[in-house]
Amino acid sequence: MPKQPVANGPATTSHTSFEDAYALCIGCILIAVGLAMLRAAHLVTGGTAGLALLISRFVSVSPGVLFAILNLPFFILAARVMGSWFTARTILVSLGIAGMSVVIDATTRIASGNPAVAAVAGGTLLGMGTLALARHGAGVGGVGVVTLWLQNARGWNAGRTQIAIDALVLAAAGIYLQPDRLLWSAVSALMMASVVYLWHRPGRYTGVSPTRRRSRR
Repeated sequence: MPKQPVANGPATTSHTSFEDAYALCIGCILIAVGLAMLRAAHLVTGGTAGLALLISRFVSVSPGVLFAILNLPFFILAARVMGSWFTARTILVSLGIAGMSVVIDATTRIASGNPAVAAVAGGTLLGMGTLALARHGAGVGGVGVVTLWLQNARGWNAGRTQIAIDALVLAAAGIYLQPDRLLWSAVSALMMASVVYLWHRPGRYTGVSPTRRRSRR
């Protein structure tokens, strides 16, 4: 596969359209399953996903659908600072997460189980889903757009920024959650942010999607 040189950095390998499409589908699945696990255990997490989970405690709407609705205002920011291609993919991803969440709610039963398992597994799934999307020219929307923009524009680590935002969301959730559920919710947010922090760094991965290159022009 042809490589393109990048100034002051390693050569990059272009993703194919199939690779991008497949990765975006995988990201939607991972995030939808992660949300379902956390909801079943009555946990929340950080970021927009955490807000969606918190709201879903009071309304009979899938957190994936709420996630897509909460993302709407952030699409304007995405279009302005990340480019039209990134925004288009992020909108499709939000719809994919919403659709997959509806399918899971209608066809799959996830027992509440141990909150520790749900926190670790659900948070990790959310993190891996977010990572898959980011590596292939899309975002989860919401505050994820803000963290990716700050990393691209100012070099701020996306995971570190996400942790700061997560702390604010969890503080709000603390009004409604029992102390033990709040603790495990914090663990889920830490797991999610840690995946992004460890593996979404400039230069760590050299695969590039066309939308990512265009969004930087």
